[in-house]
Order: sequence, then structure tokens, then C-alpha cells
Amino acid sequence: MNKKIQLIQLYCAVCRHYNTTIAVEAQRLSNNFRPKFTDEECITIYLFGIAEGKFEVKAIHRFICEYWSDWFPNLPRYQNFNRRINFLAPAFRILFGLLISEGSINKNHIDHLMDSMPIIVANEQRSGSAKVAKDMCDKGYCSSKKMYFYGVKLHVLGQKQYKTLPVPRMACIERASENDITVAKSWLRPIGNMDIYADKIYADKTWAEELALQNVRIFTPIKKKKGQEFLDSTDLLYSSAISRTRQAIESFFNWIQEKTRIQSASKVRSVNGLIAFIFARLAMLAFFYW
Repeated sequence: MNKKIQLIQLYCAVCRHYNTTIAVEAQRLSNNFRPKFTDEECITIYLFGIAEGKFEVKAIHRFICEYWSDWFPNLPRYQNFNRRINFLAPAFRILFGLLISEGSINKNHIDHLMDSMPIIVANEQRSGSAKVAKDMCDKGYCSSKKMYFYGVKLHVLGQKQYKTLPVPRMACIERASENDITVAKSWLRPIGNMDIYADKIYADKTWAEELALQNVRIFTPIKKKKGQEFLDSTDLLYSSAISRTRQAIESFFNWIQEKTRIQSASKVRSVNGLIAFIFARLAMLAFFYW
């Protein structure tokens, strides 16, 4: 699609949601405050820049100045643009929720996939001393990468699709140290009527019985019992089948990283900056791909 048409469509979608929901939920201190460079323009530029492969705020600002300055004549200097993005952090979170709620849902397809991925603010070497956005971040361990990191985890519940990536239905961010099953027990209380395929970390017999009351079945690979060296053939086949089903959400996280570089948040310097960093990327994907 023509880039100009894409930009116009994105701006129109942002304006529609801003006027009906975002402006109310992310209310400014003054109802009369209306800068020349509007919130709608700022949100649009940030999302469009990410979609064009510009993953840092400075790179996005430079890109707009060089190629789209006629479209945004009131674009402020980089420092003010960066401050505005941080200020609009709640708007990006709300916009993502609105966009995924608009997506088509196959009500006949109850299979869902659940997992988490790390958002790394500081790598392993600095994970013990980092203090950025400490109200949201802390030190945790990523078992898939076998590394400690400082940051948060992005938790996703996605609807399984035939021969393609799952479509997100719910997403949240929690501290890196929070255990995945602890987050899921709180996070999934409102859901019902679905099957969920997840990693063995989510295996809990009591919780599975509670979910069954909501007409939710959770399938996880079978854990070895204490002292058990090998699973029997039946359990091994079952676990392998669950793992194959789960591969789609692992591919989904890899795809998100490829499209947005969402795991690399080392340039973030505040809680609002981190919220904007994560949810702007998810909102961009929701608009252009989901």
C-alpha cells in the first residue's frame, strides 16, 4: 500500500480513538490545553516511525524531519518530541487495547496460546545495579535465553490460528521477577470458555481445577516427578504434542522482536518511557498487521 495512504489511515484511526476514548482516559490537566503540534500527530508519528523500521525516538524524529516535514509543520525539536511521547504513555496503552478489541475474533476457535517474553532494560552484566524505571522493573531470569536481566516481562494470551501466528487477545507487563504462573492466576480470572496451551511453568493441578469452573482447560507438558529420569512413552508423546502446538507463540515473539526490536529497551529512562516504548510497538502491530 502507498505510504501516504497508510499514514492517512493511521492518523484517522488515531484521531477517532483519541476523540472518543483516549482524550477522556488520558485527561490533561487543562481542558483548554491544545498545542499546535497535537497529541494525535505525536502518536501517529511515533507509530508510523516504528512501522518504517526506526526504533529510536531520535531516529523517528529525524526520519519525519527529512521525509515528512510538509505533513507535520509544527513538529517540535527532538527533546520536546521525546517529552511528549513520555507524557502520552497512557494513550499508547489505551490505543493498543482499543485496536486489539476491534480485531476479528473467531468465536468457533477456542484454542489459545499463553507465554511471556523479556523486555530488557539492562543486560545481565548491569542487571544487579540498574535503577531505571524501578517502580516497574526489577531483576529476573529468562529461562529460554538462560540469562538474568533487568526489566519487565510481556505476557500474552493469543488466539491460535491455522498455519499462521496467533492473534493477541490480552497482554500485560509485569516485573521481571514475577513468576509467570502467579501473573496468570490473577490475570486470567475474568476469562472463560477456552482451551489454553502453555509451558510447563503454568502446570498447577489446583489452578487447573479452578479454571475448569470457568470452562477453561489448560494444557501443559508433563513435569517429571521428583527422582524421575524419563517420562513414559505416553506422557512423552503428550508433552511433545503440547510443545509443537506452543511453537506458534514462540515464533510470534520472535516476529514481534524482528518487527519492532521490543526486547531491547536499553535507551528507556523512565516508567512512562517504558510504557510508551512497549505499547506503541504493540499498537503499531495491531493496526498494521492484526
